[in-house]
Amino acid sequence: MKYLLDTNQVVYYLRQETRVIDDLQSRRGEGLAVSIISVAELYEGIFRATNPNEAERALNDFLSEVTVLSIDEEAARIFGQERARLLQVGRPMSDLDLLIAATALRHDLTLLTRDRDFERGYLDEARKV
Repeated sequence: MKYLLDTNQVVYYLRQETRVIDDLQSRRGEGLAVSIISVAELYEGIFRATNPNEAERALNDFLSEVTVLSIDEEAARIFGQERARLLQVGRPMSDLDLLIAATALRHDLTLLTRDRDFERGYLDEARKV
């Protein structure tokens, strides 16, 4: 497994955004995963959808093709360490985004995202810890 998909990547995939579908299809052989935190965020979208049953079927189809990673004690430790570090340097990040990032760090995966917090390099130093 090489890649962890951020929630936004799954949303774009489910919305059938061609660029994301093509990108993920090209990476599928290297291994794709999502955090259980992303699954929770995706369920929020399902219950807000105009057709929740159809949205849930699409999500379940997608999830059957990737690995879902849970939060374990090591990921929790990484979360706490990184949250403390980011608060100390005045760059807080949402807890859910940081839990997803901690999952990527825990499993040494590359996080695929379009989230601006990650573009700002908030966790660039994390791999040096």
